[in-house]
Amino acid sequence: MSRTDLIADSLTIIRNAIMAKKENVDLPASKQVKSILEILKDQGYIDNFKLIEDKKQGYLRVYLKYTLGKSAIRNIERVSKPGLRKYVGSKEIPDVLRGRGISIVSTSKGITTGDEARKMNLGGEILCFVW
Repeated sequence: MSRTDLIADSLTIIRNAIMAKKENVDLPASKQVKSILEILKDQGYIDNFKLIEDKKQGYLRVYLKYTLGKSAIRNIERVSKPGLRKYVGSKEIPDVLRGRGISIVSTSKGITTGDEARKMNLGGEILCFVW
């Protein structure tokens, strides 16, 4: 299977694992996906993740977080797609659910949350929304 959008594929794998109530899920490894998972871990949406080496690309094992039988991630959706990229300035970074969710933005200083990008006065490509 050819993967044209690794981020969208990874988010879909996470979304499907949450609906199936899986405890962990494996994603193909990449630097962007690893940066997104670090943000999700720091913000409390996942428990942990680790890189598992194999002879090829490797994969990331993500341990999903549940409280009282409900997932910490209610929804996760891709915003900027290969066919239609969404770029915004630092002032136009949207609030997700009036501050109850996070946006993940790819800036010139790396992948950060929307709040951190606003504080650093950086715009960029909006990768996804999580709530």
